[in-house]
Amino acid sequence: MLQPRRRRSIPVLQLALALVAAAPLSASAELPAYGPIAPPDELGPHDVGRTTFSIVDASRDDRTLTVDVWYPIDAADAIGPPSVYDLVFAGIVSEVAFDSPPVSSDGPFPLVVFSHGNDGIRFQSFFLCEALASHGFVVAAPGHAGNTALDLLFPGTPFETRDRPLDVSFVISTMLARSADSADAFFDSVDPERIGVAGHSFGGFTALAMASGFDDVPPDPRVGVIMPISPASSILDDARLQGIWTPTFVLGGTADVTTPVDPQSARPFTLIPARPRYRVDIVDAGHGSFTDICQIADALIAAGLPPFLLDFLLANVEEGCAPELIPIEEAQRITNLYAVSFFQRHLGLDPRYARYLTPGFAASEPDVIFFQVPGCGMGFEAALVVPPLMWLRRRLRAKRAA
Repeated sequence: MLQPRRRRSIPVLQLALALVAAAPLSASAELPAYGPIAPPDELGPHDVGRTTFSIVDASRDDRTLTVDVWYPIDAADAIGPPSVYDLVFAGIVSEVAFDSPPVSSDGPFPLVVFSHGNDGIRFQSFFLCEALASHGFVVAAPGHAGNTALDLLFPGTPFETRDRPLDVSFVISTMLARSADSADAFFDSVDPERIGVAGHSFGGFTALAMASGFDDVPPDPRVGVIMPISPASSILDDARLQGIWTPTFVLGGTADVTTPVDPQSARPFTLIPARPRYRVDIVDAGHGSFTDICQIADALIAAGLPPFLLDFLLANVEEGCAPELIPIEEAQRITNLYAVSFFQRHLGLDPRYARYLTPGFAASEPDVIFFQVPGCGMGFEAALVVPPLMWLRRRLRAKRAA
């Protein structure tokens, strides 16, 4: 049974290796490294930039979205002012991201779109967005107009639940168009064949909806993997969840009372037929443990806001910062560990990260409850062939540019 498969795969591998061998190399050219990898729960090898811009969807009554993008930058450009997360009444100075430097020349990179929670902030989980960018991803996070924290203070923008998946699709289209424009700052930065979506709470629903469809909005076929975090999955019926065939990672917290892991994580993990799929419950993590709510709260408190306004803006702060919960820094570390590993394995196409997506590894993490339905998101032969082909494509692109 194995012999025919081996005969079919060898010519493909030989062709890829032959192409690599035939590619003209400069003295400084290097093959991809297949040795040790950057620990997924630490910052990766890239420095990080962040920029913010607005986009207008003319097909939806000029719906305007503000978008943050985190991205890898070259070491020579890791200078200048840090990025600042604007909270209107205060600001948080990033310890990782620089303000709007050029995108790294090492692209194109996989794209991950992050969707914030209900009445949230587009950079609510900047710890995660910065970490992904440091590991070689472009991360775009739109503010879902009409459903942001700013809309609580200044209401008026129309919003429907269906707007959320449509917003994400529009961001994907925008980033691909910018990447295809030789005059754009994001030229050649995004790989159109490697796109994923992550999201928290209402954004977790949004991530699921990108693969399942919702209402009259069909699934977006460009999305290859999804990571719903503390998802509000009850918005989707069984049939929608049973129609998801993209690799899926469901992340939640056992102390979450807003979207409890049973049923909000357990139900989609059970119903989704995709292989592989994963589920991790972080012990004693609350709903806000997957955000930067504690840092945001500290910044707003330090700004001297009146108590009534703090109570209004920080109504759910205890769900991430209460002393009985897991320390938020540990919840964030575990989130980064699994987000980086999942997206590197199934979007970055790096098989080395598979070691972190196993019950054996999870046994070394005392605050992790791990579930897995195994499957082949990328065949062994593809794991060997794809990275050399990606490297070859970069080499040929560099030669043409020269």
